[in-house]
Amino acid sequence: MPSRKEIKWSQLRVGALVLAAMAVLIVLIFLMSGSSGGLFNRKLVLRSYFDNAAGLKDGAPVTLEGVTIGNVIHVRVVPNRNPTPVEVTMQVDHKFDPDLHTDSTTSIAQAGVLGDSYVDISSAHASGPPPATNSELKALESPSIQTVIRTSEDSIGQITTLMRKVEILVDSLNSKKGTMGTLINDPTLAKKIVSIATNLDTVTKAISSGKGSLGKLVNDDTLYTRANSAVERLDKITTALDEGKGSMGKLLKDDSLYKNLNAAVANTNQLVAEINAGKGSFGKLAKDPAFAEKLDDTITHLDRILASVDEGKGSLGQLVQNRSLYDHADQTLDQTQQLMKAIREDPKKYFIIRLKVF
Repeated sequence: MPSRKEIKWSQLRVGALVLAAMAVLIVLIFLMSGSSGGLFNRKLVLRSYFDNAAGLKDGAPVTLEGVTIGNVIHVRVVPNRNPTPVEVTMQVDHKFDPDLHTDSTTSIAQAGVLGDSYVDISSAHASGPPPATNSELKALESPSIQTVIRTSEDSIGQITTLMRKVEILVDSLNSKKGTMGTLINDPTLAKKIVSIATNLDTVTKAISSGKGSLGKLVNDDTLYTRANSAVERLDKITTALDEGKGSMGKLLKDDSLYKNLNAAVANTNQLVAEINAGKGSFGKLAKDPAFAEKLDDTITHLDRILASVDEGKGSLGQLVQNRSLYDHADQTLDQTQQLMKAIREDPKKYFIIRLKVF
């Protein structure tokens, strides 16, 4: 049997080994918790609410502009927080308080295409005071990998449909269908295009060498000289107008026209005022009811006379409407004209002068 001394030494070695293991364990815990500032550092607890956890788990990193500053300590569903029922509780070291603000925003991101999810805090556009513990930061919804895959599938489907349409279009072009197909495959049309290009080259060369009307227009400086002369004349005319020369210049610069026009307007206003006051013939015509009644009676009588004439009443009516009276008058005038003509030709026949002497 071992002695008591040997038993005590064995127990001492076991105790020392346990203490050493505990020391190593404590060191490992400190190393593992170094990303969040150490095990015994004070922590700042923050919360955000999302509509979907997107695979976020407890212990996931919390980053600030991509730098790890803490961990997710709890992810749970709070039904009364619809439409953002997912509560994410984060633990951040207090030394990052100056970099955080009450208007900082959070979002769930993925480390790569198939990486784990983590919470990223952004303070790029934040300017509020540092948040207190248990403060809520506004969450910005970012597309999850499932949403990206769904969108990619829709885009791939649309691209596939587009490629089919392009394939059909290419087949149509190769089969000489439509205008573009004919344009691409018809050698006659290609020759015509080449001919048009050749003719166009010939025309441009002729224009460049000054041939033809268009070539002279482009190369001859006569048109420029004439245009320059016309501009100089126009400048002289505008200068003369500005100096008040000529009729147009006086019209623009001489204030007598303005005075005359102003006087004419004043006279017109005075005339209108006198008419409104009932002065003069126009004033009576506009304001005097008796004069208006007389004028109305005169027009009525004139209308009756014209109606009687139109109906053939009276001498004037008979003269206007009776054809026989017109014919007799015309015949009488004709006979009178013949008599005057005969008297001029032989006055002795019609005029006999007798002289008696007492």
